[in-house]
Amino acid sequence: MKDLNGFTIGASDGDIGTVKECYFDDVSHTVRFVVVDTGGWLSERKVLLSPIAFRAMDWEHERITAALTKAQVEKSPDIDTNRPVSRQHETVYYGYYGYDPYWAGSYLWGGSPYPYLGSGPALSAADLERERRWNWEAKHQENPHLRSSREVTGYHIQATDGEIGHVEDFLVDDHSWAIRYLVVGTTNWWPGKKVLMAPAWVDRVDWDQSKVHVTLTRAQIKNSPEYDPARPVERDYETKLYGHYGQPRYWGE
Repeated sequence: MKDLNGFTIGASDGDIGTVKECYFDDVSHTVRFVVVDTGGWLSERKVLLSPIAFRAMDWEHERITAALTKAQVEKSPDIDTNRPVSRQHETVYYGYYGYDPYWAGSYLWGGSPYPYLGSGPALSAADLERERRWNWEAKHQENPHLRSSREVTGYHIQATDGEIGHVEDFLVDDHSWAIRYLVVGTTNWWPGKKVLMAPAWVDRVDWDQSKVHVTLTRAQIKNSPEYDPARPVERDYETKLYGHYGQPRYWGE
């Protein structure tokens, strides 16, 4: 996720600004917005943009193309990016842009596993059934919030038998925008070693104490496959990681 910081967001009639951080929901752990610093043209105002609007990701040139105009962004609802974003704020935002809310369907993005079907792979009926994970109406979340990636970076990791490290970054699927892994630094115990943890292994987050409690032991984490940020995370590595923890795979069989 840190790699997205500084990416330029391009509208149909010019550049909007640069990405500063991301907001993810604390139920499904999916990136719902990027925070964009608009610079001088909107008097240093920061705005939220949804991946629903994104049409192309250019990693080489650090650029995201969005199906928006600068006028749309300029008139978008103001949201205080220094506080967690509530469902009420999201409702106003989605209403302004005319998007279908992700919490009104059975998939990660409401009616689809992806924010924009045109940029994702074609899905078979079996794929769709496997992706049918989020019946938002059944979650009964009284007040779910969006959380800042910048805020959560640095949170301590609490294993079942003691503290074990801290959150350094997040790895995000750039089709669904789901957070697949937390990147955990364990330098206080094993110099230089980084490991990955899936959000499904998080028991709870103590927002007041800045701690992420996981359903893993220190020994399990210590002996898990090491993560090398210089190498892409491929399915062979993921299979080994999930096998080490004895956890069901998110991608199915």
